Amino acid sequence: MTNEAKRTNGAPLDRVTQCWVRLTGRRVDLRDAPWLSGPRGDSDRVGGSWLPREAARLGGRVRDDPSGAGLLPSMTVLDGPAFDPDALHPHVRDFYERTTRWRLDLWSQWSPWAWPFGWLISALFARRLQQLALPLRPLDVAHGMTSEVTPVVAPDGTTLGTSWRRRLRATGGTVFSGWYQAFTVPGVPQPRVRVAFPLPNGRLVVLLRPEVTAEGGLLLTSPAGGWGEDGAYLVVERGSRAWARRVPVHERFHVHVDGEGVLRTDHALDLWAIPVLRLHYRLDDGATPSAR
Repeated sequence: MTNEAKRTNGAPLDRVTQCWVRLTGRRVDLRDAPWLSGPRGDSDRVGGSWLPREAARLGGRVRDDPSGAGLLPSMTVLDGPAFDPDALHPHVRDFYERTTRWRLDLWSQWSPWAWPFGWLISALFARRLQQLALPLRPLDVAHGMTSEVTPVVAPDGTTLGTSWRRRLRATGGTVFSGWYQAFTVPGVPQPRVRVAFPLPNGRLVVLLRPEVTAEGGLLLTSPAGGWGEDGAYLVVERGSRAWARRVPVHERFHVHVDGEGVLRTDHALDLWAIPVLRLHYRLDDGATPSAR
């Protein structure tokens, strides 16, 4: 079997998931729904191997020197009627514009009812694919995570998107590898933060609504809603055809500076309105390459 055939067929469990999206989702034309497009992953393992290939397919190249890079080239790319980047606390803004400077330490807590479900997803999919492998136990992240930020640039030098790969320091295993960019959905004047997680023959796309808090913090939310609104979408591609399904996964990120001047992030992940996972990050500026 050729490598291309392997990439197309994938593992049996992945094929079942893709079939579910095709049967229960809707057929889409990615030319009319560009917010659902993006990088695809390999069939056997995602990790970070997708980046050079998908950068070329999307018309760009990996930036030669990613030092000092951020998830977004500037927070001004989110400027709009409901978002003023100048109102952000300088630390919050610096984290998104110069992410490589920041060291991440993480604490995690699953809801008791959701832990078995998380373990099953990890055992069947996440660990094998090295993608969306959310930590199951607090000690899994006791040594923190590395942060690899890699912009992809177009021939004219503009940033097409940025890869953010996070790995456990203790094991080197990939927690997730995502594609970040500001994106304006047709008919919606306010740009969103769009994150695409490459998967076999497709991706998980999350549209996050940005808001600035009164204290200069950043809220990113993907609440419940209808088709085309902020939220999470599973996308499957087969040649020129594509299918997508909105999934009831909702997230809330609160990036803020605490009373002692420390940058922190609270991340809540819910299934429908039911709490599933809570993550808390401490973000420290000035990490050296050896520390990361």
